[in-house]
Amino acid sequence: MKDLAPQAHPRRRSLLAAALATALLAACSEGKDSAPAFAGIDITGADYATGFDLADQFGQRRTLADFKGKVVLVFFGFTQCPDVCPTTLTEIAQVKQALGADGDRVQGIFISVDPERDTPEIMKEYMASFDPSFLALQAPLDRLPEVAKSFKIYYKKVEGKTPTSYTMDHSAGTYVYDPQGRIRLYHRYGSGVQGLIADVKQLLVSA
Repeated sequence: MKDLAPQAHPRRRSLLAAALATALLAACSEGKDSAPAFAGIDITGADYATGFDLADQFGQRRTLADFKGKVVLVFFGFTQCPDVCPTTLTEIAQVKQALGADGDRVQGIFISVDPERDTPEIMKEYMASFDPSFLALQAPLDRLPEVAKSFKIYYKKVEGKTPTSYTMDHSAGTYVYDPQGRIRLYHRYGSGVQGLIADVKQLLVSA
């Protein structure tokens, strides 16, 4: 007996197959677009820059656990830095200001690569010039190489004309931690404050 069910025309079958393929592709693309897209470099799950245990400018021991619920921005530098350091700290202060009330959920952290000159008193004054809530952390001179290595940070003392007129070469970038204390992003120096603001907002919303 002949099958009396209607048979699809070959061209119609081709169109249906193409439509199905397009729908599947769109669904896959939608899934990708729904994943967080950051302006900074996503280093979630990195085995470096996982934390710190250092004294701040007030002599208080600090770890990431102290800032649970906040996005933490960590930058390495020195107080006599003429350009990169003040620019970066100014941008971190701008992030706080741009977030309004949520700015209280952002913590700026500066880690000195010049413990010989960056005394607690100097760091107190330096941090206050950017934001009163910013903290400056310091490792003893003999521990600094270990701390720098754990963050994959480069630094080098460049001798000046006198023993105290040296400068410091160092990595220029900001590590970003989410409110759970997990390393998430690295923002290169010069990448712009707007991208940093957007990334911090996204991390706060997803907390």
